[in-house]
Amino acid sequence: MITDAPIRLGTRRSALAQAQSQQVADALAKVSGRVVELVPIVSEGDTNRASLSEIGGTGVFANRLREALVAGDCDILVHSLKDLPTQEPAELVIAATPERADARDVVITRDGTPLQELPGGAKVGTGSPRRIAQVRRRAPRAEVVDIRGNVDSRLARVESGELDAVILAAAGLARLGSESTLHREYLGFSEWPTAPGQGALAVETLADAPADLLAALADLDDEDTRLAVTVERTILAGLEAGCQAPMAAHARVRDDEIRVRAVVYEPGGDRRIGVDVTESLNRGYIRRNGSGNGANAADGADPMHAIRAFGMSAAHRLLEQGAADLLPRE
Repeated sequence: MITDAPIRLGTRRSALAQAQSQQVADALAKVSGRVVELVPIVSEGDTNRASLSEIGGTGVFANRLREALVAGDCDILVHSLKDLPTQEPAELVIAATPERADARDVVITRDGTPLQELPGGAKVGTGSPRRIAQVRRRAPRAEVVDIRGNVDSRLARVESGELDAVILAAAGLARLGSESTLHREYLGFSEWPTAPGQGALAVETLADAPADLLAALADLDDEDTRLAVTVERTILAGLEAGCQAPMAAHARVRDDEIRVRAVVYEPGGDRRIGVDVTESLNRGYIRRNGSGNGANAADGADPMHAIRAFGMSAAHRLLEQGAADLLPRE
């Protein structure tokens, strides 16, 4: 049934969540011709100030939003994809993955000192187990401080001198339009791969949502982004590790190939196990049968099956090298 009623978009209340949700709202309003309203929702991750490693990072930002969607309090959700558990509830579907922003991590300092050159005792703030392990490898003399808080509060701790550096996502800084004068060091993927799904957004709705809403959301989907994040999240699922595991996976699509680099870290940073593999794409099949957002081929075939198989193969290679010994189980 086609309706002109506003589309209600559920989002966390943080400045970053609302900024990225507003971007999706504007794009959806343009393709659907309908008003899109933001519906702020408070999640456990917004109210519990304990470390993510203590409260369990998997789903801590998503669960309350999903409850609101199922209850009918909103029509769609916008998540940072890296915060979503890999197991999708049967009643929900990721209906769109818009074009990915910069997926790199950024080191923020007062004076531009590169991370690996920070002096002994320098304090580096991050709450991510993956980043903690990476910092311990890149800057072993530095002290890692487990922090929470929004982007502005983290930047303020560097400006005040409480911390010498923080590690942030480039995508978040860009979406907020941060104009901080602090120095930025962008970290390359070869030595500093990032979290599965980092830089990407997921637009989630009910699996039985109205056809016109699903069609409008499909217009927001970016094929290269969906291919890449599907590989990354399949690796995470294959390792049976949660969103806060000390592991990284970043995939890039170029022409008719997809390449992924995935690394599992020992929490202390002493050991790491990695793979770097490339696979050819059959784009014609994918485009003919849908990009994986719930549209299946007429014969029931899953057009993303080969992509997930590629990701699972990479996960198996990591496990064969002993990655399970480094990971907490989900």
